[in-house]
Amino acid sequence: MTRAWGPDDDAELRTAAMEWLARRTNDGADPLTTEEIKEFRFHGEPMPLMDMQRGIRKPAVLDAALSFRTVYRAEGAERPYEDAVGPDGLIRYKYRGTDPTHPENRALRSAMQRKLPLIWFFGVGPAIWLPTYPVYIVGEEPGQHQFVVDAVTNGAVTPQGALEETLKRYITVETRRRLHQPIFRATVMRAYETRCAVCALGHSQLLDAAHIVPDRDEAGVAAIRNGLALCKIHHAAFDTHILGVRPDLVVEIRADLLEEVDGPMLRHGLQGRHGQRLMVVPSARKERPDRHLLEISYETFRTASWPR
Repeated sequence: MTRAWGPDDDAELRTAAMEWLARRTNDGADPLTTEEIKEFRFHGEPMPLMDMQRGIRKPAVLDAALSFRTVYRAEGAERPYEDAVGPDGLIRYKYRGTDPTHPENRALRSAMQRKLPLIWFFGVGPAIWLPTYPVYIVGEEPGQHQFVVDAVTNGAVTPQGALEETLKRYITVETRRRLHQPIFRATVMRAYETRCAVCALGHSQLLDAAHIVPDRDEAGVAAIRNGLALCKIHHAAFDTHILGVRPDLVVEIRADLLEEVDGPMLRHGLQGRHGQRLMVVPSARKERPDRHLLEISYETFRTASWPR
């Protein structure tokens, strides 16, 4: 097709793409590989949702960007462009280069001006992406070569002027819930091959990404070295100090639980894991649990579970 589509065509494509992503990602919980993203079809024809060479995707038939991406960064590495959260709680996405008239920057600006929903593909591993949608470009800061991204309010806010503190707190909390937590989960799941570290259960819907040290604590960074893939039973046991993980990756169960007599879940799921090493750890050493963070967590477990 040589002509640009009209607004109805544009809206239909965006709706179809986001509905397809919802089906393929368990409503945004699970990431997709580059090859899986290529499987999208619109009216029976291939329609790439992400540009494999550029950060911003604008199909030739559209007047505005359809998606943008943030590349995966291994622990300690730098991205070509570093995105950040601004003082208003909204996210900043860097220009392509520094030229505001670059075609990719113009494509995002057009989406901003027309208040169009976009897809944000965030790299959580090599060629593995977690899509967040819909997000909106709600402002531009040319002096910093960046756009302002709203992933929470469907583009209802604008960054001009100071936001009320209540709204700023809401946006900050909801951005963390909707964007940062899913990215942390997807990264941890990828590293643990979507299996519980304690019991090796492999069903995504029954797994969580647990923080070794809670993210409310100063040491509780939202990084893979502070994460464990745990099934929901073992996550709850870990958070309530029924289960602890020693710095040498050996599981311990609270002493009084070892003496209880109950059903098979207690016997096999908890008591049977006492004194056993984690069944699943990341293959990459730099992605394995941080020993110092495990020491902090294990000391909390000991304090909570040992007799005083």
